Amino acid sequence: MKIFPAIDLIRGKAVRLRKGDYAEMTVYSDDPVSVAADFKSKGADCIHLVDLEGAKSGGTPNFETVKRILSSGKFFSEVGGGIRNLATVEKYLEAGASRVILGTSAVEDQAFLTQAVRLFGEKIAVGADIKDGFVAVRGWLERSELSLRDFAVRIQDVGVNTLICTDISRDGEMRGANLGLYRELTQGFKMEIVASGGVTSIDEIKTLRDCGAGGAIIGKAYYEGLISLEDAIAAAK
Repeated sequence: MKIFPAIDLIRGKAVRLRKGDYAEMTVYSDDPVSVAADFKSKGADCIHLVDLEGAKSGGTPNFETVKRILSSGKFFSEVGGGIRNLATVEKYLEAGASRVILGTSAVEDQAFLTQAVRLFGEKIAVGADIKDGFVAVRGWLERSELSLRDFAVRIQDVGVNTLICTDISRDGEMRGANLGLYRELTQGFKMEIVASGGVTSIDEIKTLRDCGAGGAIIGKAYYEGLISLEDAIAAAK
């Protein structure tokens, strides 16, 4: 199982939101490149990057910061936030991203998702951010009418290989991941499932590993010193 330490970006800074609320933002670093270097020094070979401004309104306002991070060290990298057309997919892949994450566009534009998967295959992942059982869009600000299961069936049928699922109610709360949710997904679908939101302990990482998750994203618990990245990487193996 892969461990993805996360850097969420607003105005070129490394931040975290609480339950997706842009009004409850904590800035952890003015220099995200140094944060990535710290991940690398602790043994990380994967990284999860999200342009939160892009996720909210589209576009790539933090692209130059992402590009600097991608060029600063050799990671298996996934990048999301505001990726809503093929030109943006290509822009991030050319900058060095290993794969890009489609969120809002995957919910609202199935033709685009289908075309992206056909052109780029495993370099396309889909993010499903769950709010009250339904998939949220536009930086978690709006709830769609799609349930998680219906959405997962749809994207698997299109040929998506990786589903990154975030339980918004757990994100930034540091009260534990929704392990039952990820167990259901790994048992019910053939896609690689990456768990996100509330992962705070080594025991949770071991449980995710044992239930067949392909990856886990570590965010606030790392920044707050509740979980050691080195221990998380070792447990995932």
